[in-house]
Amino acid sequence: MEENNSNQQEKHTTTPKMPDEVFMNKMEEEISANGGPLKIDPRFEGSVGRNMFDLPNSKDNLVSVLIPLEDIQKIPIQSLVRIKSLQDERTYQGIVVGGPFYEPDNLRADSPILVTSNVRGGTFMPRFHGRALVEIIGEEINGSVVTARFRPIPNNPVFVLSSAETSVALKIDGDIKLGVSMGHDDMPVNIPSDKKSVLPRHLGILGTTGGGKSTTVSGVINEFQKSNIATILIDTEGEYTNIDKETEDKRMLAALEYQKKKAEGVKNTTIYHLYGRDTANPKHERVVPFCLKFENLSPYAMMEILELTDAQQDCFRKAYDIAYDVLKKLKIYPTTPDEEQDLIELDEFDRGLPKLTLPIMYDIIQACVAKRESQLAKEDGEPTFFMKSVLYSKRKELLQIFASLEFKENKFSWYKVKGRLGILLRYGIFDNPKAGFLDYDVLTKPGNVSIIDLSDTDSPQLNNLVIAELLRGLMHKQNETYKEAQKDESKLRKVMVIIEEAHEFLSANRIKEMPELYQQVARIAKRGRKRWLGLTFVTQLPQHLPDEVLGLINNFILHKISDAGVISRLKKSLGGVDESLWNKVPNLAPGQAVVSFSSWARPLLVAINPTPCKLLMVE
Repeated sequence: MEENNSNQQEKHTTTPKMPDEVFMNKMEEEISANGGPLKIDPRFEGSVGRNMFDLPNSKDNLVSVLIPLEDIQKIPIQSLVRIKSLQDERTYQGIVVGGPFYEPDNLRADSPILVTSNVRGGTFMPRFHGRALVEIIGEEINGSVVTARFRPIPNNPVFVLSSAETSVALKIDGDIKLGVSMGHDDMPVNIPSDKKSVLPRHLGILGTTGGGKSTTVSGVINEFQKSNIATILIDTEGEYTNIDKETEDKRMLAALEYQKKKAEGVKNTTIYHLYGRDTANPKHERVVPFCLKFENLSPYAMMEILELTDAQQDCFRKAYDIAYDVLKKLKIYPTTPDEEQDLIELDEFDRGLPKLTLPIMYDIIQACVAKRESQLAKEDGEPTFFMKSVLYSKRKELLQIFASLEFKENKFSWYKVKGRLGILLRYGIFDNPKAGFLDYDVLTKPGNVSIIDLSDTDSPQLNNLVIAELLRGLMHKQNETYKEAQKDESKLRKVMVIIEEAHEFLSANRIKEMPELYQQVARIAKRGRKRWLGLTFVTQLPQHLPDEVLGLINNFILHKISDAGVISRLKKSLGGVDESLWNKVPNLAPGQAVVSFSSWARPLLVAINPTPCKLLMVE
């Protein structure tokens, strides 16, 4: 009787075995009874898994790989793998684009027993394996990867390439350090500075506020400087005027310490600001005020930037033609045979009339207005207006030139043009003897970092004037050094221009209003590729960049972008990015980016390196 009670009590206290444990134990018993586990085929040694059969929902160019539990950590996302299709003796190369995901060995992940165990707080943990999605890159033939014509036959070994092999296969080597491939701790992602086919083909850094664009920009500036690239940054907010100092941001310091790196400032930096405007960092060691040369700006670009109407443009063009005659008749320009030849070859879509300053142009406009109103000269033969240029010393000759001219244009259009030029004159940013001009030889000196601080302008028109002259001047300087480099390669200078808030300069609306200015930028973008003049467009509003601008960009760093419409547009411009990467763009964490460079075998998901330098405003 006591024995029966004891047996009944034992039955009540013994924990029943779960069905999967019973099944697995029974299977192991049968394996042992039949001689133990199967011996591994030598051809499978070192593999981390096998590719499985296709399912009804399988997609072209994608295969599933099953991975034993002990090997799951060996095949993180973005790993390169080699699939040996033993039956047809073909070898394929692929990249992990999904997973690895964890799946139970003999149960569905949503089976009632697993759901109940998790919901009720049980400790039941079935045996499990990994599953990864691999995109086939190509077939390996004689050491090269070519387009794959077939799919790998199922149930064949999958091997993970080492970090060194992966770097070589993806072509992510170089001296400019961007970050680390996501899913890896030991696979740095770099780009080369010595290949004309990479950076001079232009770069776009796009993403919403808070995605990490500023960190990326300051980081690449530091890398450019170390690679002896002359960097010119157009800073509309003054955010980068402190990059000569080391970062004080706690998050960046922690990230740098984790990577065993030190905080440091960018070397050889100089801040340039328009004369009469302040800089965001007046304590910087080298702060240089500058003014613009009126003669360097194309009259067509000037009319667009000033937003002149058609009638006002007619007035401006007439005054410009008169200026041509005035300079010639008064022997201001040309004065030598060489200058006469230069004048014949002058391209006014590229630059303006030499020796034509803004004060001279304004005096000519004043004379045009006075002549239109029949009030050109006083009774004593003096002009009716106060002259502000060197033409004052030749005022009598000037009045004689105007005496025979007729003006039929609308007087209000003349007054409007005079008013617009008067505003520019009061700014004091053109041909100002108190400030020097930009020295393009210094700007393009290897390793120099020049910050054009426009944070105090508060005027898109002024910013556009500066950018227009800067790009034109840099292009002409690069033309000169390119000719010299053809005789001596050591004289070639690598130059990168970074345009912050690029949407304000090259938005779709502005391109419609300023087609000539855009054409000038497009010419610089195309010619600059051969002359090592690269452009980087940075914007938090990529939806405002038109297709014409996106078409100029061959390299991209995409931070978080939530707008599905913007992503859809970018897909058309940025080829070769698989759908799995596009799906990650709306949910990228700060510092993460989908990166594509023309020198790489394919785009990658990258953890961008923390910036070692100081920013005024950290995203």
